[in-house]
Amino acid sequence: MKNKIAVKLTAYFSVVLLILSVIVGIIFGNLFKSNAVEIHKKNLENRAITIAETISRLTDGTGLNLGNMVRGRGMGMMMQGGLGAYFRNLDTIALADAWVVDENLNLLTIGTMSHMQYIYQDLPADADVVVKSVFNGNTTFSQGFSQLLNTPTITVGTPIKIDNKVIGALLLHSPVKGVDDAISEGYKILVFSIITALILSFILSVVLALTFTKPLKQINITALLLSEGNYQVKTGVKLKDEIGELAGTIDELSDRLKSASQESEKLQKQRQDFITNISHELRTPVTVIRGSLEALNDGIIEDTESVKEYHRQMLSESKNLERLVNDLLELSRLQNTDFKIEMQEINICDVLKDAIRSGHSIAKDKEIEIEYSFKDDAYVINGDYGRLRQMFLIVIENAIKFSYSNSKIHVQFDGEKINIRDEGIGIHREDLPYIFDRYYRVKTVENKKGTGLGLTIAKQIALRHNIDISVISEQNKGTTFTFKFK
Repeated sequence: MKNKIAVKLTAYFSVVLLILSVIVGIIFGNLFKSNAVEIHKKNLENRAITIAETISRLTDGTGLNLGNMVRGRGMGMMMQGGLGAYFRNLDTIALADAWVVDENLNLLTIGTMSHMQYIYQDLPADADVVVKSVFNGNTTFSQGFSQLLNTPTITVGTPIKIDNKVIGALLLHSPVKGVDDAISEGYKILVFSIITALILSFILSVVLALTFTKPLKQINITALLLSEGNYQVKTGVKLKDEIGELAGTIDELSDRLKSASQESEKLQKQRQDFITNISHELRTPVTVIRGSLEALNDGIIEDTESVKEYHRQMLSESKNLERLVNDLLELSRLQNTDFKIEMQEINICDVLKDAIRSGHSIAKDKEIEIEYSFKDDAYVINGDYGRLRQMFLIVIENAIKFSYSNSKIHVQFDGEKINIRDEGIGIHREDLPYIFDRYYRVKTVENKKGTGLGLTIAKQIALRHNIDISVISEQNKGTTFTFKFK
């Protein structure tokens, strides 16, 4: 596997599961051993109590003091009746090595696990505590007989009673080998289960890791393609989790980069068109001025009226050249955030009236009438008088330029917004979103001498005064510019 994350996740899962398996194994072993011993003790206790009760019934109330009893398996036991037979088969009945101690603390019988005959003094120190506890009426356990019987043993002692009086102690010795074997088998099953679980967890962790890393790999490929300029690519990852959110963000980034790329291409084209237009605008007056100067300098033109006409033409072209350069400088200054404009309290109505007066002189040639109506005569704002007058005059000049002769331009101020509406040719729908962009110029006969900077300058002035400028237009019916103060 070359996937680093998949390898790490698989390793982490495996190590965690292995640690958990060891912890569970230790806890299981201790609990299993403890439980197995407790179950064994309980079974041994139940058998001991049952046998003790049986012996109690078989004594017929005479007790266990049988006088001439002979100890030991080899010589048998000189007991009469059912009790003797019961004692002779006691080991088989108890399924364990059985000892009986009488009320004088003498051993009446010992089981098959011992190959020697014992007296009470031969018993371990722990036996004295067990037997005394039994004769006090308690059922108790001990492992102190293990060394005496040469094998690990659990011993249970229970009283043999007649009329609630303890007449003897029954000791059952059961080797713990069976318990150890059961624990060993339990450990084997546990180890097998852990190994199986590790194998399954490894397979599942690999699948899970690949499930995580596959979409991440796809996201990585998409990011690399985006960095190379391929903005059409998508991740194709559809998940309802954090990875899905990341994929969605990458896809959204792809869309935005695509839009930015298209916008950049469009801006680049506008810039190239602008440079072409500006080059033409600069070349034309320069060429005319140079040609006129050369003609005058070479003495080709000598007639006084012709010389004056050449002078007038050079003056007109120099004014056009000056206008173009001023527009470029103006836009550059307005777009510079460090360029400060002079803000003071001014009456916007006075600014509008000043711009309208200048517009009247421009509108005379086309016999266009400019009408205005103000709700109030005073509306004070903080602004730059000259810049705001320039902004309104740019829009009024545009309205005059694109209006039909003998039409009207309407300027209205309702106390919240200013509308400048003409009755001219309107703006094409496809041009409308771009009229405030730099370098953009509507390609019409009326605008053949335009530089495409006027409305851009007006937009910059509006932005610097926190004024929202918008436009709606309908072809052959007119255009309305709206200025809303925020």
